[in-house]
Amino acid sequence: MPNELLSISKNIRENEDMSKHTTFKAGGRARMFAEPESDEELAKIIKYCKENKLRYYIIGNGSDLLVSDKGYEGLILSTLKLKKIRLLEDNIVEAHAGTLMRRLALFLLENELTGFEFASGIPGTVGGAVFMNAGAYDGEMKDILLGVKVLEEDLSVNYLSAKELELSYRYSNVEEKNRVILSARIKLAKGEYAKIKEKMDDFDFRRRDKQPLDLPSAGSTFKRPEGHFAGKLISDAGLMGYSIGDAQVSDKHAGFVVNKGKASASEIFELICHIQKEVYDKFGVKLEREVKLLGEF
Repeated sequence: MPNELLSISKNIRENEDMSKHTTFKAGGRARMFAEPESDEELAKIIKYCKENKLRYYIIGNGSDLLVSDKGYEGLILSTLKLKKIRLLEDNIVEAHAGTLMRRLALFLLENELTGFEFASGIPGTVGGAVFMNAGAYDGEMKDILLGVKVLEEDLSVNYLSAKELELSYRYSNVEEKNRVILSARIKLAKGEYAKIKEKMDDFDFRRRDKQPLDLPSAGSTFKRPEGHFAGKLISDAGLMGYSIGDAQVSDKHAGFVVNKGKASASEIFELICHIQKEVYDKFGVKLEREVKLLGEF
């Protein structure tokens, strides 16, 4: 471990098992793993990586990520220690990028702010949700997002409006602009505790009823193809319950690939590719992964 890195942060480890940091519970090891405790610490680690040509990758809760069994020959930066929430004026809330969506939802419930209920069960972080314009139950982050504080590629800090992120279905321009989300501001409305909780409970029940929340997964494996639903196409292709090793198309919701126990990242990836091929061969529809791949597959 380079002494210069250790002087920047005390929260850096070597040879970290990435199955502990993804909701798939699969994958190899990262050469180094860092958990900065401030935006400044995050920026200093990235600066070190850039100056020393060390590959790095930023994750939140790892809820939309599949890491190769061969691991990652670089440094993984986790934002999970960056989780402050601030209540501002006019029902505006600022949340650090590493804030878990569930934690933010409970904060908003306690403060009787409505408009975030759709996102209360999304198993990721605020940064990840903005990054991919996450959504559920006819709501998306772009509906409530005012703007974000970002670390630009040149390491300057900038505030961008939601419009500047060019948000659309499961897309923002953050990745192609090489930006890092530090925090986000959302605009909500004053509501009533009981009504907000009732809505959250309803969405929670619907998730538990229809989704395989008892097994490791990355949520919806594929984006919704135009004019179709991925889960229905996969089910109609006869793939519900289909397995490769311990990687399985959920027999509860075909849009989910789940880890039945000890699935490797290779098995999960092979199953994803098999689903794409079968659906295309049968229906001529190309399923696009929602899950991101890290490392060599």
